[in-house]
Parts: sequence; C-alpha cells; structure tokens
Amino acid sequence: MVWLRDIIRIILIANTILAFYIVFHRRRSVSTTWAWLIILLVLPVIGIILYAFFGRGISQENIFAINKQRHIGLRNVQKTITKAPKKVSPANTSNKAKMAVRYFNRNGESPLSKNNQVKLYNDGKEMFRDMIKDIKQAKETINVEFYTFYNDNIGNKVLHLLMKKAKQGVQVRVLYDAWGSLGATNSWFNQLRDVGGQVLPFVTSRNVITRYRINYHLHRKIVVVDGKISWTGGFNIGDQYLGRKKKFGYWRDTQVRIVGSASLLLQERFVMDWNASIQNNDQIITYNSLFFPDFNESEIQPGDMAIQIVSDGPDRYEAYMRNGVMRLMLLAKKRLWIQTPYLIPDDAMFAAWETIAMSGVDVRIMIPCMPDHPFIYRATQWYANELSRYGVKIYSYNKGFLHSKTIIVDHSYSSVGSMNQDYRSYDLNFEDIAVFYDKEFNRKLAAAFKNDMKDSTLLTKEIIEKQGRWLKTLQSFSRMLSPIL
Repeated sequence: MVWLRDIIRIILIANTILAFYIVFHRRRSVSTTWAWLIILLVLPVIGIILYAFFGRGISQENIFAINKQRHIGLRNVQKTITKAPKKVSPANTSNKAKMAVRYFNRNGESPLSKNNQVKLYNDGKEMFRDMIKDIKQAKETINVEFYTFYNDNIGNKVLHLLMKKAKQGVQVRVLYDAWGSLGATNSWFNQLRDVGGQVLPFVTSRNVITRYRINYHLHRKIVVVDGKISWTGGFNIGDQYLGRKKKFGYWRDTQVRIVGSASLLLQERFVMDWNASIQNNDQIITYNSLFFPDFNESEIQPGDMAIQIVSDGPDRYEAYMRNGVMRLMLLAKKRLWIQTPYLIPDDAMFAAWETIAMSGVDVRIMIPCMPDHPFIYRATQWYANELSRYGVKIYSYNKGFLHSKTIIVDHSYSSVGSMNQDYRSYDLNFEDIAVFYDKEFNRKLAAAFKNDMKDSTLLTKEIIEKQGRWLKTLQSFSRMLSPIL
C-alpha cells in the first residue's frame, strides 16, 4: 500500500501547487482569493473541478461580444431625451445629488432623464396584471429580458400573449438567462419563434458547458413596450413571484413602471444585451426610430421625475454600480433604508454602512426571515449580527419571502432594480437599477418600507445571544465562503 500513499501524496502536493497558481495568477479581491484557496485546499481535485466551472473569469469571447456593443446610438438617445415634452418644470437635483449623478454618468453612460412618470409596485398580482395590459396594447415592439422565465402558469400566460402579439405583426424579442430559467427549454420557446418572435439565451448562458463558465448570469429584469413604456425591478416571470409556491409563501418584491424618456435608456440596455447574444447578423438591431421613438405629446404625457438608468456587469474590472450606489448612500444625513434578500457586502460596503450608522444616520436593512439558499442565508445572518453591533437596525421580514432590492437615502434619493447587496451582484451578475431623484417617489418607497416593518422582527442583542453554537459555526463558515457564494 506504499504506492497508494505515494500517489495520494503526489496528488495533494500537485493540488496545492495548482491551487496557489490558480488563485494568484488572476487579479481579484483578497477575500475572493482566500475563499477559493480554502475550497481548493480543503477539497483536493473536486475544488479544481468546481473552480473550472464557477471560479474562472468571464470568457474573452463573451467580453468581446459585450464590449463591442457600447453604445447603440446613445448620443441619439440623449437628443431624444432632451426633446421629450415636459408637462411641468424639470425635476430638481440638488448640488449634493449631482455628485452621484456625475459618478453614474461617467463617460456619458447613464444620462439623467428628467421627464418621466413612475408607478411603484410591491405586489406580484397587481404588477403582472398591469404589465400584461401594457403588452396587450403594444403596437410595434415588445422587448423582454429576464433572469428567470419559467415554464409554469404565469410563464405560459406571458408566452402565449407574446405569441399572439407576434401573430399581429408586433416585433417580439425575448432574452433570458438559461441557468436562471431551468425548465424553459428551447423547444418551449420555439412556440414563440414559430409565429415570428425571436428568443435568445444571454451570451454568457449559451454553450456554458463547452466554455466552462456557469457563474456569470443575466440578472436584469427589463420589459420595454414600443420604446415608451418600461418596467424594471426585482420580479421575474414565474409562479413563485405571485406567491404560488408553498416554500416561499407571499412574495414581497418591488417593480417600477416608467413612462417617459428613461424608457429609451432601458431600451438601449436591452438592445446592447441582445446584440451581444445574437448568433447571426440577421438578428442584429441597429439604431432606428422604431426602437427609439420621439415622444409625441398627443400620445404620451411624461411627468417630471428625474431618473438615471445604471447597468453593470463582470465585463468591467471596476465595480462601477457598487461604487456608485455607495456614493449615493454616503449622501445620507438622516436615513439610509435598504431592502435586500441577500446581505453579503464586501469590505468596502460594510465599512460604508458602519461609518454612516456611527455618524448618527438612521440605517435600517430589511432581509428575509427564511432562506432560499442555505449557505447564503447563514452568511446573511452573520453580517446581520455584525452590522447590528455598529448600530444598524436589522429587520427580518416575516410575512413571506422578501426579494425587494431598494435603497432610500434621506427624503430625496432612492433606487429600485435587480441589484442585491452581495458579492454576486457587485462582481458576477449583469445588473440594472433605476436611480430616482424625487421626493414624492422617495416618500412612497419609505411608506412601503414602514408598512413592511409591521410584519418584521428587529434583530436584538438578546436574539443574537440565543442563537446556538452550531448555528453560529455555520454562519462563520458561510461567511468565509461569502465572496464566492
């Protein structure tokens, strides 16, 4: 048996050398480096297989496909935004807010759109009812982009509606993440293709096995109708988002319906993602008035809300969206309220919250009371316990599953989108958020937060002390792996 021990010894030595090479040859954060090193050393051979699928950077082929799309007629979009009718005076953005506006709009990527009206949705039934109504009234184009598009009751209802609109001559396009939409097979989507619609998996979820990359997801949730009405937020398309899954119960989420020129920016985001994912040039979208129409005052009457549409993904080295959101949060003088299903901040965001809270700002973070991913939830609990020590008020939502991704800063600034407060949203997912510079919208979002507090439990020192030793061990272990969860 000496030969067996020698083989095992050689494997362990080779695994250790390879582990150190793997994690240090690529530029990444210290926390992510150590998390992968633990996996590679604790799980010889298996760790390397896991790294091959989950740890390697996004493929250069995908980066090229994505980056060559910057930007599809953004200058023309900006001109259209400027020309869009203003029924009332433009929304005001203070000098303080302009610091965040300038950061988000570096290189002209996220211009401030000042003429929009917005409706806030917290309930899936109401949201799907109105979104379906908008799709039914579409005349020229319907563009749909989701992380999750399930083959279930609501998924089939939406798909068959899109098929009906395609038969009527409306241009219908669907972009989805294949891993987030398990069960929505190619043959299922062929029903839409057969009647003239177009469907594509996002570029990072196509041929994932052959490219050995399954860790980079299209997490955006975007619907744009006729280039004038748009939707974004946290809801995907699936029965669980209507509270029909026993595991989760009531589903608490946030979505916004935007009427106005900000819809052009969400349209541009969809077009860039679509063109990065095409498999032949016949499917490419070029800048044209069909997708980017001028606003006719007789057809549509935008309001005066100021909005920036911000998007980001792992094709950048810089955490552009994370940094911008942090800049927005640092404007807080009175309150910073956050809702997120996953609370796994990196060191920079953790330090920002700690600093803001210890400066006397009312910092509240609301998280779910139940897990949808066990390790992620235990890591969330660890950070919740730790943040509470610095004066951050942590609330656990008890009515069902909280999937809302919102930020409320003082009484003037807020955001809604697909971005969670975790490493995955900061570094690995393709995300989008809408940033609002409007007191009335801030008030509505804050009212929803206060209403959710009635169904929530405040984390206290006594609750933390009652957590068992085994639970705290799981929390600490999950926290060590948090950069790769």
